[in-house]
This record gives sequence, structure tokens and C-alpha cells, in this order.
Amino acid sequence: MIPAAFAYARPTTVDEALEAIASGGEDVKVLAGGQSLIPVMRLRLAAPETVVDLTRVAGLRGVREEGDVLVIGAMTTHSDILADPLIAQYGQLIAQATETVADRQVRHRGTFGGALVHADPAGDLPAVALALDAEFVLVGPNGRRTVGAADFFVDYLTTTLEEGELLVEVRVPELAEADGWGVRYEKFNRVAQAWSIVAVAAAVRREGGRIAEARIGLTNMGTTPLRAGAAEAALAGADLSLEAVTAAAELAAEGTEPSSDLNAQGDYRQHLARVLTKRALTAAAGL
Repeated sequence: MIPAAFAYARPTTVDEALEAIASGGEDVKVLAGGQSLIPVMRLRLAAPETVVDLTRVAGLRGVREEGDVLVIGAMTTHSDILADPLIAQYGQLIAQATETVADRQVRHRGTFGGALVHADPAGDLPAVALALDAEFVLVGPNGRRTVGAADFFVDYLTTTLEEGELLVEVRVPELAEADGWGVRYEKFNRVAQAWSIVAVAAAVRREGGRIAEARIGLTNMGTTPLRAGAAEAALAGADLSLEAVTAAAELAAEGTEPSSDLNAQGDYRQHLARVLTKRALTAAAGL
């Protein structure tokens, strides 16, 4: 299929990008990696009046360190994430999830920010951002604002981005092994390189033979990524033991309402969430 005709803008700065969005008409789409937008345009499920391509905005790429926070540019590709030494040292949960994204070709073009803004609950990175308590830095006509991951994902394929705004960077806390952190991303899919049927992002901080803190993000267990709050609460202060992890994992699906589709029924997804949470927590806790 061939997309419907559209105007095309290729800015080189964030200001130019915001201007292009503002002047692009009633239906403007932002092109990051294009791995989600281009297919739907080819099928004419989307027919934007203007496409604003961000690939030449160099200031939106790269990973840098600010204190104990990693700052990841929205246009940083998945392959750049996997090659970055700061991610390797302090962002292993991001790296593990990114390794499971599609195939090498998609990872070369697809972007970190694009995957998050697309907000597909079956995508790998939204649940990771939620588990890490990431902060999203948005820039628009009214200036700059920061939104926590818990407030960024609103509904299916919907975020808190307002009209004319861009995601410019994502800020995530550094989780260092030297500080007691262990992480794991566990994914279950029907075939290799497919979307998650269910996945779990786990981060565990160990201290003095106990679990001081646990963060658990769930992929494809609702219309947005979710935190397994009951399981997290059960682990806070618990003994660093397989028994504690097993008991907490049984609570992982509490409060979730996953959909049923051709890949899995909702109750099977809840079963998977418990199984994968146990696996992820066991690995993250070093048990």
C-alpha cells in the first residue's frame, strides 16, 4: 500500500520541530523511528496532513549522566541504548528489555522515546519505565514540564502529551549493583521477536540479608503498563529468600484486568504474570 499524500518537515532543532508541529495543520504526526507510524500510514489507517521527522534533531540523541540519574534522549535508538556504557553500568533493566525488542533492523531504526510515546501496553519499555519511576521531560508551546511515569501512560496508546508537545528526554535513576540492586526482565511471547503476551520488569535492592525495596512493572496486563503493588508491598523488608519471593509473586496479578485475544485469555495472562514475576524476582534477588 502507498500512504496518502502528506507534507513533510525535517527540522534540525527542537524549536524548529515545535514550529513545524504548530504550523502543520489539524493532523500532524511526529516521526521518531517510524516503526509503528509508517505501517499504519501505508495501510491508510492514518493519513496525517503533515509528518514531522525528528531524525535530524541531534540534540535528542544520546545518554548522559547527571548526578545519580541517567538522562536518555528521546531519539536515542534501541541499538544505541544497547551499545552505551552508562546503560551497561547503571541501566541493565533497560538493556535487558531492549534486547527483546523486535529484530536487529527494527532496533537500528526504532527509538527509545518513540516506543514510550506509542504507549502500547504490549511494548517492552513502558513497564520498565514505570518500574524505574522514570520521569518524562516534555517541551511544548507552554514551555517545559516533567511528568512521572505513573502519570504519563493514560490509556491504550494514549499518554499525557498535550497538543504540540514533544518528549525530549527520559530521566531514570541509576541502579548500581554496588548499591545492592539486581534487575531482571522476563518476557513470554508466542514466537521470537513478537510482542509480549506478558512480561515482567523487576528491580530488587538487597540490604543486610533482606529485601529493602522491590519494583515490579507488568507488560500487557491492562490498557497501560502496571505496577504489581501488592507484590512490592509484600517484599518490602522481607527475608532474602525463595519463600518470600514465591509468596509475593502469587500477588503479582492482583488488581489486574488483562484482555483476552487470539494469543491468550485474561486468566492465562494472570497465571503468566505470577510465573514470570517469580522468575524475575528470583534472578534479580540473586537467589
